[in-house]
Amino acid sequence: MAPKDRISEAFTADRLRAESCSLLARLPRARTAREARRILFDFCNRRQYEAAHHPASECAYYVVRDCARALRGMFTERAEQLAGCSMAAALWDIARGRARDVLTPAFFADAHYLLAGLEGRGRLNERLIEMQPIGASGRAAAIARSIELDRLWGDVERWMTRYADGLSEVSRARRAARRARVLAALGGGEADWDDWRWQFRHVLTDPDRLASAVTLRPDEAAAVRAAADARLPFGVTPYYAALMDDDPDAGRDRPVRAQVLPPPEYVREMAAHAGDRECRFDFMLEHDTSPVDLVTRRYPAIAILKPFNTCPQICVYCQRNWQIERPLAPDALAPWTVIEAACAWIGAHPAIREVLVTGGDPLAMDDAPLLRVLERVAAIPSVDLIRIGTRVPVTAPMRITDALADRLGALRIPGVRDVALVTHVEHPYEVTPELAAAVDRIRRRGIGVYNQLVFTFHVSRRFEAARLRLLLRRIGVDPYYTFMPKGKDETAAYRVPLARLLQEQKEEARLLPGLRRADEAVINLPGLGKNNLRAAQHRDLLAVAPDGARIYEFHPWEKNIVRRKSYVGRDVPILDYLLRLAAVGEDPADYEGLWYYF
Repeated sequence: MAPKDRISEAFTADRLRAESCSLLARLPRARTAREARRILFDFCNRRQYEAAHHPASECAYYVVRDCARALRGMFTERAEQLAGCSMAAALWDIARGRARDVLTPAFFADAHYLLAGLEGRGRLNERLIEMQPIGASGRAAAIARSIELDRLWGDVERWMTRYADGLSEVSRARRAARRARVLAALGGGEADWDDWRWQFRHVLTDPDRLASAVTLRPDEAAAVRAAADARLPFGVTPYYAALMDDDPDAGRDRPVRAQVLPPPEYVREMAAHAGDRECRFDFMLEHDTSPVDLVTRRYPAIAILKPFNTCPQICVYCQRNWQIERPLAPDALAPWTVIEAACAWIGAHPAIREVLVTGGDPLAMDDAPLLRVLERVAAIPSVDLIRIGTRVPVTAPMRITDALADRLGALRIPGVRDVALVTHVEHPYEVTPELAAAVDRIRRRGIGVYNQLVFTFHVSRRFEAARLRLLLRRIGVDPYYTFMPKGKDETAAYRVPLARLLQEQKEEARLLPGLRRADEAVINLPGLGKNNLRAAQHRDLLAVAPDGARIYEFHPWEKNIVRRKSYVGRDVPILDYLLRLAAVGEDPADYEGLWYYF
């Protein structure tokens, strides 16, 4: 039996009844679903009360408290109505031996950990990091604690050294060889490599040409060919192709490949809706927050301007995959009359103090049209911050020339208007000397550089994102946001459970030096924008669905300001995520505390 099957078969209705008898034994007496909910709700209250007065330990009490809170929220009629399913009804059926066939091992696994936590049997992940108790005070205690902190950081570094970065000597040598292969495949010379125009002219969009420059696994080659046949937006810059290793089975570059090589299910979903992409894949409902062409506005004091609707390289999980047709499309720049109308509209709304110029990737434009757009935005009297959203420093860092950096820096007027650049580095293996040099050119002109990390499956292993944050600060990039992947059907392979990001922020990012952990964990929601994930009062857990997916109600950021509907969304089943981790060599036991983040 495969390990996956063994793990799945460990969670059943019979096991849940046997191990959670103190709770489930009470349920058969209920005659109605309402009575069952009341019994469950009362049991949660009693368990939290008892645990508070007779805790086995402080940590054990926290688990009981959090599980009681989560379960109480699920045992209400409102939660059932919003979720479209009932945790209380499922437990009632299990207690009476009537478990429905639709309940999966992923459901039983989540129920197992929830009830174990409620009953005081939940265990946090003590394997990962353990601080020994210190039986001293004063200087002796401080010295003992310092020794423990040294040991703790040693554990952290041992985890982080699992992940290759692009700054090491071995990586530089590997990339030099890769660069030679890419140049040979494209008929270029060494002098061409640092010419961003050459890079843009030679974006790899043809499957055969890509295969000549990059060693593709059979499944990757098939998916790329299927994407090309379906005319899906696809492209890789020569520079980024050189970040892909010639030995892909080693796994160092798996997160790099996942950025641009589409999985089969993505290709199938996108191809199936080629005729209605604009409606099907507008997950963020930008149509409903666009008051004029090229502008999106979700918040009072900031607006998004999208003058250029393409990129030199296409990220598979791009938010705007419904808009972008292909890399560097020749008609991607909006007509100047439309750009002028958008800027005039922003100027007519002086509440807007910040403009995010994005797209597409604005730095994929030539200098002249780019500066024309930015200078027009700078001419709006109310705008005191221009933010440029771009992935070019990661996909073609040679685009950041000294001349461009000078022109961007000239837009700054200290005390009047600032300029910031926000990029998107996903993994330590993308952090290269070329990226560091591009960032330095920008920063020397007084422009701050920030990073938005999308916490996809491919960068979600223990301390993987933490390693990235350390490297980013080393090259002068401030962590800004860590995004939950959006709940888009076509990019399901990139999603992780919300609990994993909460765990990462608490158990991994929190151990980093202060300025290197100072990003904000958020989830982008249709029509609502960013929802803060650090604070539990911004969401409610409504149910665990039969397939094991947790169903959440996310509250609007404006809920204390204006009336606005909430958003109900389905998460990734935790057991399914752990099985995927096991398939890439991770030990699910290293993530065990994951179940107790809600």
